[in-house]
Amino acid sequence: MNVLSVTPEIFPLVKTGGLADVAGALPLALKAKGVAVRSLLPGYPVVMQGLGRKKAVLAYKDLFGGKAAVHAVVAGGLDLLVLEAPHLFDRVGGPYGDAAGHDWPDNWRRFAALSRAGADIAAGAVAGYAPDAVHAHDWQAAMTLAYMRYGRAAAVPSLITVHNLAFQGRFAASIFGDLGLPAAAMALDGVEYYGGVGFLKAGLQAAWAITTVSPTYAQEIRTPAFGMGLDGLINLRAADLYGIVNGIDVELWNPASDRHLAATYSAKTLKARAKNRAAVEGRFDLERDAGPLLCVVSRLTWQKGIDTLVSIVDQVVAAGARLAVLGSGDAGLEGALLAAAARHRGRVGAVIGYDEALSHLMQGGCDAIVIPSRFEPCGLTQLYGLRYGCVPMVARTGGLADTIIDANEAAVAAGVATGFQFAPDSGDALLHAVRRVVEAHAEPKIWSSIQSQGMKADLSWDRSAAKYVELYRRLLSRRVSQP
Repeated sequence: MNVLSVTPEIFPLVKTGGLADVAGALPLALKAKGVAVRSLLPGYPVVMQGLGRKKAVLAYKDLFGGKAAVHAVVAGGLDLLVLEAPHLFDRVGGPYGDAAGHDWPDNWRRFAALSRAGADIAAGAVAGYAPDAVHAHDWQAAMTLAYMRYGRAAAVPSLITVHNLAFQGRFAASIFGDLGLPAAAMALDGVEYYGGVGFLKAGLQAAWAITTVSPTYAQEIRTPAFGMGLDGLINLRAADLYGIVNGIDVELWNPASDRHLAATYSAKTLKARAKNRAAVEGRFDLERDAGPLLCVVSRLTWQKGIDTLVSIVDQVVAAGARLAVLGSGDAGLEGALLAAAARHRGRVGAVIGYDEALSHLMQGGCDAIVIPSRFEPCGLTQLYGLRYGCVPMVARTGGLADTIIDANEAAVAAGVATGFQFAPDSGDALLHAVRRVVEAHAEPKIWSSIQSQGMKADLSWDRSAAKYVELYRRLLSRRVSQP
């Protein structure tokens, strides 16, 4: 089976969040199950610089305003198709915006080009390659399915994975004439969305199947509270909606061999974590004591509930916990965390930015990771926490609810608890969870049981990949049965 994956980012070449991890790890897991995945992604500068030998397999004289080419290349064990379009992607800044964090004003054009190329490849534009199915990721790749629907690849099975419904790719109606779609596409059952053009909406409308990255999130987005204006459409497509929880790269995230740790360890040698704990304390200028060391590794945004944490940080310290924060995002939240670190020197530390190595060290040395998200399609940091014995403390939502077993009295007694859940998304509920963590941490047998149970969890992509294979086959059977 050949699957074309269309994605705006992929680890290890370019990453802004969990989407890249999924786009990079899932093809490797599918390969072991007989599915050959080729991943199409934009040729950002960081991507082009990381490529070795490449071969042009498709050329455009004019792709949304300039010459472009698709190159076939293998990197990091991944079979890639890279869209080189300097007029669209050769820019200083991030994949979606400039160095100041402002979205590129022509993002609609940039990702329409990626999608146009994806649909062309689905239709056989690359000699000798005919994908059996197309798998698009998030709004940046969603228009692939619209171009397929209104073009020469309408009969090719397709699915879209929603990694976060909050990001939808909404643009003014004035761009429609430049998209190269037939007039009929500017309709309620096409790409039209509240009077404009909706890239994600178009993909949800055109896809043969829709997946989210956890079963709970698949149900949540059918409600007005989580549907972000798309719950009506998603409910209409409910028969084609599936929730498949993410896995992680268990080789990359392995405390027994992680080169970013001060000391490696396993579930049987948890005491070795003490060296990592000391390294984290040193990095964040924290005092050393017997109380729990909590951490946050996150985008600092409202969605992630960081404002809720900020509102109770004084009480967290008063409860006997220390806090180390790594992340970037809203300037106000960054400032509030830096102020908390100044106010509680030795008890709170903050590093603004993203540091992959430090994120590994924090998982390997901190006692618990705090994830107070208001909504969380899946979440990966709690999975990393389980893997590293860094006990997750999570809001009861989306994939967080699906992957963490709360350490209530019954679960602790049965020896199955893996973390702490709290609800609703309020400061009082979060503070109560912190106090539960402090109490449990003071009981070494209970704490080590929670750590060990979490480290036993199967977090690999194996089971999830099997579910994707089953879904691909189901879509292929629909194609075969059509007249």
